[in-house]
Amino acid sequence: MAKRSSLSIRIVEGKNLPAKDMTATVWKTLCPFWGEEYQVHLPPTFHAVAFYVLDEDALSRDDVIGKVCLTRDTLASLPKGFTGWAHLTEVDPDEEVQGEIHLRLEVVPGTPARRLRCSVLEARDLAPKDRNGASDPFVRVHYNGRTQETSVVKKSCYPRWNETFEFELEEGAAEALCIEAWDWDLVSRNDFLGKVVVNMQRLYAAQQEEGWFRLQPDQSKSQRGGGSLGSLQLEVRLRDEVVLPSRCYQPLVQLLCREVKLGTQGPGQLITIIEETTSTDRRQEVATNLLKLFLGQGLAKDFLDLLFQLELGRTSEANTLFRSNSLASKSMESFLKVAGMRYLHGVLGPIIDRVFEEKKYVELDPSKVEVKDVGCSGLHRPQTEAEVLEQSAQTLRAHLGALLSALCRSVRACPAVIRATFRQLFRRVRERFPSAQYENVPFIAVTSFLCLRFFSPAIMSPKLFHLRERHADARTSRTLLLLAKAVQNVGNMDSPVSRAKEAWMEPLQPTVRQGVAQLKDFITKLVDIEEKEELDLQRTLSLQAPPVKEGTLFIHRTKGKGPLTSSSFKKLHFSLTTEALSFAKTPSSKKSTLIKLANIRAAEKVEEKSFSSSHVMQVIYTDEAGRPQTAYLQCKCVNELNQWLSALRKVSVNNSGLLGTYHPGVFRGDKWSCCHQKDKTGRGCDKTRSRVTLQEWNDPLDHDLEAQLVYRHLLGVEAVLREKHRELSGDTEADAVPAGSGEAPTDPLGELLQVLQDLREAHSASPPGPPPSEPGRLLELQT
Repeated sequence: MAKRSSLSIRIVEGKNLPAKDMTATVWKTLCPFWGEEYQVHLPPTFHAVAFYVLDEDALSRDDVIGKVCLTRDTLASLPKGFTGWAHLTEVDPDEEVQGEIHLRLEVVPGTPARRLRCSVLEARDLAPKDRNGASDPFVRVHYNGRTQETSVVKKSCYPRWNETFEFELEEGAAEALCIEAWDWDLVSRNDFLGKVVVNMQRLYAAQQEEGWFRLQPDQSKSQRGGGSLGSLQLEVRLRDEVVLPSRCYQPLVQLLCREVKLGTQGPGQLITIIEETTSTDRRQEVATNLLKLFLGQGLAKDFLDLLFQLELGRTSEANTLFRSNSLASKSMESFLKVAGMRYLHGVLGPIIDRVFEEKKYVELDPSKVEVKDVGCSGLHRPQTEAEVLEQSAQTLRAHLGALLSALCRSVRACPAVIRATFRQLFRRVRERFPSAQYENVPFIAVTSFLCLRFFSPAIMSPKLFHLRERHADARTSRTLLLLAKAVQNVGNMDSPVSRAKEAWMEPLQPTVRQGVAQLKDFITKLVDIEEKEELDLQRTLSLQAPPVKEGTLFIHRTKGKGPLTSSSFKKLHFSLTTEALSFAKTPSSKKSTLIKLANIRAAEKVEEKSFSSSHVMQVIYTDEAGRPQTAYLQCKCVNELNQWLSALRKVSVNNSGLLGTYHPGVFRGDKWSCCHQKDKTGRGCDKTRSRVTLQEWNDPLDHDLEAQLVYRHLLGVEAVLREKHRELSGDTEADAVPAGSGEAPTDPLGELLQVLQDLREAHSASPPGPPPSEPGRLLELQT
């Protein structure tokens, strides 16, 4: 049994931000929209989540506008999470603290009075206050009007002092013991690093205490005044889950799988009842959890097929099919992201890259055209509106044509399980609407998911689908939006309704009409997959280790005592699978194995001062002879760093010999740069963060967690389920008989309620143990 915490974060938008530049950046707006979502898995002991809003500067350090901080206690008190606008507050350096300090405190007998002995041993993960990415920390100990200081440890966020101080104890004195950490500066004032205040009454009772104490901010000063810093709209939800052993969830999983396999329809069907009792705001979450549960059981296609049948059974108008936010629509959205993200990248990636690289001005709406100067030196003339519209139409026709061509060539690249699911969808819709007037409806059913709910959103927001590292600027965003509209028109089979909405899209009509024919031919081939071919394709894929993550990184492997600098990194293409971390000169080159997956012992961040970069990670592993080795890999940005760390941690989570500590620095010369210790193979000076991961669509399935999340949802609607059961049993109770072999159970809802009761009792009988403490800063993400 394990307790797991996760944060669902959506950073929506900001408003009324103060201007920091002559032209306010973040794409030159004071009311930016981000719309980014993150799912972060954290240890249950994290303390707070902070959101910093910065003004990006190309030539200097980014300006900090303000921050919003939500404590764990605040989030735990809000079952539905925090949703709304939060005012930005000024960033006070004395409140920006992190890390822990290791102390040993004793009350020592003496004559004539007892003495207080305070041993300052070490600290870890202190805030780097200097430009070199480190600090020069020392400690001040205050008690009863006296102050004593440790020596200064230069250039370290992981200092070791091992110094002891003694104070005379006065009987009955109520003054607390205060230990403060500071960054020493030669010229400017010292920087505050945090403090610990010890309750002396508690120490008197215990006589001695030793351990790691979390450094706290100095909140003695009142909040500094100033003008409005604007607001940030957030959606943040904390979820703590106690995951039981697998055997506890088997009855629930087996019951749901039996319902899907039976595939029957009626008032007692569990899937139907789950949909009816799920509120609109929870439907996407529940759909994702159910989908992953059935994926783990090999029943995703059967689950989706059942949902198709249920929706078709209650739909009378073909033009409204799969257009609502039903459980079928939400489940298919999740399915395509889980099973098809790599496919989407292969089709869309080159087109999106081309749009970003060209940076052309594109506009089809005459009311929004900006006339600009064209020509060469000395011969400028205004470009006419007609010229802008014609050039824009040519650009969009080229992008749309390239996209459709790439899509038509991608039939064999599409995952077999997606093709088989679309085959079922196509057949079910054709059976429901068989007449000639509905000839296009099966095609539109497929495109409603493939184009409208998968490709178009990815075109409009490529960063949210990991197609780009950064958001598009205003000009590129407009091009992407117009391209997405064109794709939607093709997906709607060029319907009159689509054409009537925006008549100014007419210049694209020849390409759209041609695209409709191409798309129908593509779908015909896509769904033409028999079960034998599906199994053969799946078997072929199962023999290959699919990439968990891949991309360009810069590698440096330490050898000897030479200097470690950022210039010594070599650019290579890396691929992480469930078997190994490999590299090659290019994506198409032959790969060489760098580290076997089973040999990974930790994947952690390297402190900034080591390579003058905050985007370097280290993979600690053992070589074939069992000797410890470290590979240093540099990423392009903080988000890429966290994605790689997360992927490495998840694929190695079950490895034996995972490390509990590590050195965040490098061994340079004869000592570690982080803590200055000279024992190269000794215990690390910081704790590993193996449980800190980002949730991605291609994550390995966690069967027990998905079952727990489904149980948690059903428990939340248990009262509604019991009322539904009373309604159903009132009509059938007298005629209820046990189900025979191969027959549908007579009371599946009653069985479900009993399973919920059993799981509730299992949770009550298995309280989680106290979690270990964790360092202060666990993860940093950037919009």
